[in-house]
Amino acid sequence: PSVPRHTNRLINEKSPYLLQHAHNPVDWYPWGQEAFDKAKIENKLIFLSVGYSTCHWCHVMEEESFKSKEIGDIMNEHFVCIKVDREERPDVDKVYMTFVQATSGGGGWPMSVWLTPDLKPFAGGTYFPPEDGVHRVGFRTVLLRIAEQWKENKDALLESSQRILEALRHTSEIRVQGQESPPPPKEVMDTCFQQLSRSYDEDYGGFSKSPKFPTPVNLNFLFTYWALHRTTPEGARALQMALHTLKMMAHGGIHDHIGQGFHRYSTDQHWHVPHFEKMLYDQGQLVAMYSRAFQISGDEFFADVVRDILLYVSRDLSDQVGGFYSAEDADSYPTTTSGEKREGAFCVWTAEELRALLPDPVEGATEGTTLGDVFMHHYGVEEAGNVDPMKDPHQELKGKNVLIARCSPELTAARFGLEPGRLSALLQECRQRLSSARAQRPRPHLDTKMLAAWNGLMISGFAQAGTALAEQGYVSRAAQAAAFLRTHLFDPDSGRLLRSCYRGKDNSVEQSAVPIQGFLEDYVFVIQALFDLYEASLEQSWLEWALHLQHMQDKLFWDPKGFAYFSTEADDPSLLLRLKDDQDGAEPTPNSVTVTNLLRAACYSGHMDWVEKAGKILAAFSERLQKIPITLPEMVRATAVFHHTLKQVVICGDPQGEDTKEMLHCVRSVFSPNKVLMVADGDSAGFLYRQLPFLSSLERKDGKATAYICSNFTCSLPVTSVQELRGMLSP
Repeated sequence: PSVPRHTNRLINEKSPYLLQHAHNPVDWYPWGQEAFDKAKIENKLIFLSVGYSTCHWCHVMEEESFKSKEIGDIMNEHFVCIKVDREERPDVDKVYMTFVQATSGGGGWPMSVWLTPDLKPFAGGTYFPPEDGVHRVGFRTVLLRIAEQWKENKDALLESSQRILEALRHTSEIRVQGQESPPPPKEVMDTCFQQLSRSYDEDYGGFSKSPKFPTPVNLNFLFTYWALHRTTPEGARALQMALHTLKMMAHGGIHDHIGQGFHRYSTDQHWHVPHFEKMLYDQGQLVAMYSRAFQISGDEFFADVVRDILLYVSRDLSDQVGGFYSAEDADSYPTTTSGEKREGAFCVWTAEELRALLPDPVEGATEGTTLGDVFMHHYGVEEAGNVDPMKDPHQELKGKNVLIARCSPELTAARFGLEPGRLSALLQECRQRLSSARAQRPRPHLDTKMLAAWNGLMISGFAQAGTALAEQGYVSRAAQAAAFLRTHLFDPDSGRLLRSCYRGKDNSVEQSAVPIQGFLEDYVFVIQALFDLYEASLEQSWLEWALHLQHMQDKLFWDPKGFAYFSTEADDPSLLLRLKDDQDGAEPTPNSVTVTNLLRAACYSGHMDWVEKAGKILAAFSERLQKIPITLPEMVRATAVFHHTLKQVVICGDPQGEDTKEMLHCVRSVFSPNKVLMVADGDSAGFLYRQLPFLSSLERKDGKATAYICSNFTCSLPVTSVQELRGMLSP
């Protein structure tokens, strides 16, 4: 490669996204004191650009504007330019996204915001084209106009930025009102179910027409709603909505049929043409949902999807030391000689390519049938391509096919006169051939940043898959990743989590010069993962670490006046607002998940003040939960768990004994949203016995493994029959 003409301060960063901009002619600074001081000393405005490495429009704006010497000169002359990776610094992203959404009615990435030297926002947007067009003003024009305003109307801008900040402080505040208590669970659950039911797509599943997102939080809510209403028509509908959505997604083009795993979202109603990036947080949450679907239905289809996702993550998103990488990009070079990247190039096919790769005649099928005929019919391949031009505004997918399972295996088999079992083997052979062919293509960019929060979601996925599918290998992989977190993303001296680490040279793990401290979401998703891992592995050290982190979370983030947890710590002067997220999105909001975490923590420790804290969070969000629960389905789910009281399922027995294993298998094979599992193995010096003295009074009956169902540390009569235990586990 030629020597770059420009190099800026981002060359010293670790984030793959920031490093992508290290050779722009823009004099980028990372978020930090050096940039803030420069803005104050030189009395310059700050231009803040926030994005992430797999963001398609971030790449577009870089190519069009940030690589332009002319635009770079304007930026350098008039502004101090700061680049932020939103995945590294969700705190900075949320503060300024709150501003952009409040002032423009929309948001997204890249986010472009102009700040005064004391970091107060006064203008912002998302993607800007470089030059003026018919319908929108160009980036160059915006830069020059804002620079002119600063020169001519500085006092007015400063005054305006102060007013905006005060308004944001007021509107973004979430706090308990008066003597509010947690909202009534039945009404909140029913309203949320009705709102989801009204937005449900009866034909294709999901909860909108287009674009369509996986939204695991909706599915998780529906599974819990079913579990608490399983004998009612509404309960049956909730389960049908969740299972149908999961099936349609797995058949669709959002699912990578050749390379496994799921893309970010679908641009159409049919789950067909996706945005092709693959995010770790989607894989982790979807594994948990498909595991639950298998637990509930017993349908191997769902177990196969679990194995598919975990194969992808193990192969393509796993660091050899044990952590998980963040994402794979949507864009890549179509061939090794291509000059520009295209979205989806790694994943799509022409009919001609498929015929060439699959020419073999199929024995026993209708005369003249080739492997290509069978495969192309099953996966909806068309000679001219199967992508609707309306979903391909840049013509990147013209003539290409995004694979989507258009027929059931039975219909495809019947069409070609084949046995269903034979068809399955043929399709598998075709997919393996295409996988080998695809391996010759240039791969999309891999974001090798490792984030505590997203690793937590993936550990939960592996642990829950391990218990639902009885696959010990998945539990071991979860434990390996948790050990990675303890080594690389935890500071034993301070007892605090770190946000991120990075794959370095020679596959070492590196940390930035000043490590980024963990945010609320890091604590919440890691604590959830450690509870899931304890239930899967029965290794008490994970429980001990989870409870330590819960105490630390309380200390760093709890709001004693307004209740609930802030997303960030109090001691960062560069953050103008301390926010509490109020909407479940691609990931659940941390306060939603932490309600269930606190209830689990109380069950494992006996600290009942954690139950009280859980109630205070629900009280703080009570108004929102009652008016628009569909924005917080995970917290609605937690409301039900809070009011039903968690069952402590205690099994007394030797964890290696066959009778204990049989009972454990029974507990793990039943989906029950309001249970925690623990094993009392008789080691009175062990961590659990020290936390929960009542365990010492529980004994095996007749020398056999014995189960007790306890609520608030009061236990049922002992049970030694697996059938009887199964009956007691339903909510």
